[in-house]
Parts: sequence; C-alpha cells; structure tokens
Amino acid sequence: MTQDTNNTGVSRRGFLTAAGAAGVTAALAGCSGGSGDTTTTSSGTTSGTTQSTTTSGDESLAVTITQGQMPTTLDPQDHRETTTDNVVLQAYEGLLSRSAEGSVQAELATEWERVEEGRVRFHLREGVTFHSGNDLTAEDVAYSINRIVKEDVGFVSPQSDQLPGVTGAEVADVDGMAVDVISDGLNPIVFASFATYCDVMEKAWVQENSKNYVAQHMNGTGPFKLKNYEEDVQVVFERNEDYWRDPAAVTELTFDAASESSVRVNKLIENESDIIVNVPPQDISRVRSADNASVTAVPSTRVIYNAMRYDVEPFDSVDFRQAMNHAVDMESIVENVLSGFGAVTNQPTLENFFGYNPDISNYEFDREKAESLVESSGYAGAEIELHTPVGRYLKDVEVAQAVVNQINQLSNVSASLKQRDFGALAGELADGDITTGPHWYLIGWGNATFDASQTLIPLLTSGGSLTSWENDEFDSLVEQAQNEGDQDKREQLLQEANQLAHDEAPWIFLNRQFSVYGQTTRISWEARSDERIDAYAIGHGS
Repeated sequence: MTQDTNNTGVSRRGFLTAAGAAGVTAALAGCSGGSGDTTTTSSGTTSGTTQSTTTSGDESLAVTITQGQMPTTLDPQDHRETTTDNVVLQAYEGLLSRSAEGSVQAELATEWERVEEGRVRFHLREGVTFHSGNDLTAEDVAYSINRIVKEDVGFVSPQSDQLPGVTGAEVADVDGMAVDVISDGLNPIVFASFATYCDVMEKAWVQENSKNYVAQHMNGTGPFKLKNYEEDVQVVFERNEDYWRDPAAVTELTFDAASESSVRVNKLIENESDIIVNVPPQDISRVRSADNASVTAVPSTRVIYNAMRYDVEPFDSVDFRQAMNHAVDMESIVENVLSGFGAVTNQPTLENFFGYNPDISNYEFDREKAESLVESSGYAGAEIELHTPVGRYLKDVEVAQAVVNQINQLSNVSASLKQRDFGALAGELADGDITTGPHWYLIGWGNATFDASQTLIPLLTSGGSLTSWENDEFDSLVEQAQNEGDQDKREQLLQEANQLAHDEAPWIFLNRQFSVYGQTTRISWEARSDERIDAYAIGHGS
C-alpha cells in the first residue's frame, strides 16, 4: 500500500467556496521547508512523530512555555491561531503529522491511499485510547472530519478551508478501523492537509457535552492530559501515562503568556519559563549572556504583510497600492528593525513552497516613483491608518511603525498607526464580512501545507475566508491550478497567480518571519520552522 501524495485536480467549488466559509477566526499558522504533496512514498506502519527522549518516566521534568497570547479555546476545531494550536496539539492528534523537517508521516493513521477519484482511505492505528479511557474508533475519526467540513454536525468550524475540497468522511466498508474521506474532485493536497490539520475528537464526548464545556476541557489521544485550566491565565497538563507511544519526558507542562517581549525575556532569565517566543533582537545578547539560557532562530513559513482592502479608497487603485510598495524600504526594515531576523518578500508564496515564482523581483524602494504613482492614482493627499496587533509577531509594532514613518516621507500621503489587540483584530478579519475589517492592516499567515494554494485561496481569492482582494483573472488561475493533474502545469499556473498578485499589489509585501526562541539549558529542545512547540520532543538538558 502506498502513501499517494501526487498533486491532482479538484474543483473550484470544493476549494474556493470552502476557503470563503463564514465564521473563520483568524489564521494565522505556519510551516516550512518542504514541497507538500509532491512525492509518492511508502507509508508502511511507522510509529509517527519524533519519539520522546526518555522511556522510563522515572525523572520528573516540569516545563513552562510562555507565548505572546493565551489560547482562545481548548476546542481543537474551533480556532485558527498558532498560539492556540500550540496548546491543543499537546492533547489532540491527527491522522497524519509532519516531522520537524516537514515530511508527511504516520500518526493515528498507519497507512493511507487513493481509492478512486475523490476518495482516499486511512487505515487507523490499533490500541489507541482517548484520555477518557475509551478506544479510538473509525466513527470518531469520521465524525471529527465531518465536524469540520459539514455545517450540520454540531457547529460551523472556522477550519473548513483547512481541508479544502473535502466534503465528508465515512467509515470504510473494509474493516472496523478504516475511514474514507470524500472530496469534490481529485484534491491535489489532501494528504498535505491531513498532515497538518484535523485533530481527532471522541464523538460521544463531544455530543454529550456543551460547546462551552468542550472549549474548557480536553479529551484527546495525545501525550499530555489536561490537569488545570485558568482562562487567560494558564493551561497545565500532566503526562499521559497510557499514551500509545512511550510516555513523554515532560511530566508536567504549563502554558502561560506575556504580550510584552521584555516580560517574556525576564521570565526566561529568572527561570520562570523554559521556552519563550519572539525574543526581540535587542534582547538576544542579553539572553545569550545569561548562564541559564540560549537563543534559537529558524526561518518560519509565516509571511507578514500589510493588506489593503480593494473595495475602499484609496486602496481601490492599483497605482496607489503599487506606490505603497515602492514607498517602503523593506531591506532597511529587515536589517535595522528585525536585525536580520527576516527576509524580504515579493509575492504571497514563500521560497521553497510549491508554486513559488523565482522570477519575481522585489519592489524597488523609490520614493519619487511612489509619489508619482500616488498622483496618477488620483488620491494625492490621502490619509491612511495602519492597524497592527501588539506582540503577536516578531517586532510587529516596530515594523508597522517603520512602514508608517516611511510612507509619511511621501509628500502626498499621510499615514498613522493604530495598535490593536490581536484577538479583536483577528475577529474582524475573519468574520466572513470584508466590510468589517480595517482598510489597511498588518497581519501574518502561516501555510503548513507547503503549497501556494493554501495562501492564495484563503487570503486573495474572491471567496477567501480572509481575503482583502477580488480579481477574476487571479481566481481563474487558482481554479485552473486546483483542477490540473499535471505537476508542471499546476506549478506554472500557481506561479502565474503569484506574478499577478505581485503586479496588482493587494498587499504591501513585507517579510518572512523568523521564529526566535529563548530556552533554558535545563531542557533539551530543537525549534521547528512550522512554529509548533511539540512538548513531546522536550527532554532533560544540562
């Protein structure tokens, strides 16, 4: 049996409509370093993701992880934030997963295959139990998939577009431990999607409890069980001694949050936290000089950008949008604001992703050209306000302020900055109504499938769940790509879509984010480029 990961076609209805589903909460996750569903390899019966660094469980190891925000929920299917994902993934698991290097691998499924056009089959792992003590069944898996993609199964999941093209799942008519997933067409990235999304939940547990209860409790199959949850304060896990793999080295795991980077750094140095996110460049030397801590920086697959809503003045003008790109010196921002922890972008898709266009050049920083384009747009004298989250991304406020300051150097545009709570901003962007979002905003998007379509569809197609733009030619290119079974042709179509997005400039193209972590020497841990903090991979340090 093979793991079929070849790209094949799928209809626009399955992808673009799903990507436009209402009720999406902001998205905002990432991954890096691979090419997604582009090879065919044997799945075998591998044991899954990285093994724990200990099997005895004799030594206690309590670990605290400090992020920028607390999770918005404990329901793994009712969110779109990496900060929430990092918490729920400790207790919940999917059919497939990814290694730290980005390759697709087995998790709750041991084998997977294409059965026919529009149908793939997952064979499930035997002997897996939920934290409730009940056995994992094919019915649980089918229910979990349907809870995401079907609006009549419990609630409307904000993750529907993360399984693009998937219309449902059912227990396979082969044995008691197989599930068939049905797609609207061949679905070129179905295995890449399931390697990243769709945590499995126990059907009876979800149905027996209220939505609010599920949001405050956890019942997965993962290496950690919920011990205590104080909303907006901390989440505490204990090791799952009955895990289907070896028990984790970490015996107790705590997640807390601090939006101020200086607070996170202080917690690390004072041994109040073992891993912190987004260490600012100005504090890197301080962390490195501490006896108990070190810094790790890895390129993520998150793109940071300034979206400009095409439906409002002055951003309805292509000339004006191009002018904003020419007005911003991103090379200077990467060097001076991010201290080199970033890379300039020129298209929605990041380098090394399937569909990236290597022939696109960066927008040249040219203030005179920017002023000329503003004049030709008819919007000379425009006053614009940039909305930015605080503490969600590396140096987000400082990057936003630099953008505003540089645009203010133009003689015919005035720009100002408005700092926003990330949750409130994300809610406005992802409520399914483009008119409720700010006209101009800084946000980030991580694409864990390594395929350009999963950035282009949700962020830029007309029906995209977080779109700020509408362009029929762009929609057509993406639609053709999602129906193209030939790899080379599909890649060319996605590259053309990236070129069009560059030319039409729906965004100010900013930077690829680097994930910069601080960690104590008392633990052993390696940062992943997908921004996921897998506590099962944490071991004892020096």
